[in-house]
Amino acid sequence: MGRAFEFRKARKMKRWSIMAKTFTRIGKDIVMAVKESGPDPETNSKLRAAIQNAKDANMPKDNVERAIKKATDKDTSNYKEVVYEGYAPHGIAILVETATDNTNRTVANVRSYFNKHNGALGTSGSVLFMFDHTCNFKIAKGQINHEELELELIDFGADEVFVDEDFIMIYGAFENFGALQSKLESDGFQILASGFERIPQNTTALTESQIADVEALLEKIEEDDDVMNVYHNMA
Repeated sequence: MGRAFEFRKARKMKRWSIMAKTFTRIGKDIVMAVKESGPDPETNSKLRAAIQNAKDANMPKDNVERAIKKATDKDTSNYKEVVYEGYAPHGIAILVETATDNTNRTVANVRSYFNKHNGALGTSGSVLFMFDHTCNFKIAKGQINHEELELELIDFGADEVFVDEDFIMIYGAFENFGALQSKLESDGFQILASGFERIPQNTTALTESQIADVEALLEKIEEDDDVMNVYHNMA
């Protein structure tokens, strides 16, 4: 087949793997949203947001419907959101967001990843303070004056508004998610996706070999099915 074919095949398999992981994460978001506030997206803002994210990720409609149906099954386990904190090699702080139905399994796995890659799982609060918890919205660009939009949204908790070629990104503090979502929806903006991020307040620069050490740990953590997001303060 040749090296070119093998290279393309490897890239394709990696792309499929990333897509499958994304669908799994969104599926868990849907299940947790339904368990919390019911299966009707009209009255469940979290479910509405999860479905928007599914569309933005090109997740098949059947997958969304199966996740909603699964969540309404009384035998389906409840997922619990747990954040783990620790240090990678070379002093890099790491936050691991998980959604799990078995915290004993998850913490054991996460601890083993840190240990095997010369890191250390920390205690609650050990690195959380180094990150700002933010929310974000991706909306259709349309005929929008982004400067006027930013001024209007400041009153609802927006910190920054960025314009891309095809869409607009809005950022605010975590606690302002509901107010911003309500404002955008009531004004008729098309929300393409939304979510949360942990932004490091400061970053640490490393050498290429040190970066490789940290990335080996990050890759291993991200492979875990219980892991939803991983954040770090590596430059």
